Amino acid sequence: MNYDWEKRVVAAWATLDDYPEERAADFRAVIDALVAELPDGSPLGLFEQASAWDSTGHSDKAVPLYREALARGLSRESGYKGRRAKIQLSSSLRNTGQAEEGVKLLTPELDGPSDELDDAVRATLALCLSSLGRDREGLSLVLGALAPHLPRYQRSMARYARALVDPED
Repeated sequence: MNYDWEKRVVAAWATLDDYPEERAADFRAVIDALVAELPDGSPLGLFEQASAWDSTGHSDKAVPLYREALARGLSRESGYKGRRAKIQLSSSLRNTGQAEEGVKLLTPELDGPSDELDDAVRATLALCLSSLGRDREGLSLVLGALAPHLPRYQRSMARYARALVDPED
């Protein structure tokens, strides 16, 4: 989509906190109006609608929209939004009792191209793992993601993170 549309979407999302819970439908209507400018079935539109449902507390309604956006080629249209959709879908799957599917969706992202979403991938995957009772694996991911951001102890924390899942390390 064009830069102007993206700019208006970003501006709309910047107002999310202006909508109290009882006015969540008003926020979704703003997103729906922007999506209406796109061709029917646009993966970008489906992603924005899924995100709006998700951000207003309706993971159950977001899941099918995220799936459809990905199935219609969101990752081809925008690799960044495709990755965001996988993160958000995994979180929503966890919220709806389908954490195993979230783990399957996000695990390949650990080996994908690196970007600013890497820590979000690890954090969301850690939550999914924890929901499955795999807390050590989740903690390992979180510590591994945190280690590079520490002012000191980066090597130690990275080593401790690996040792949680690989006792030989």
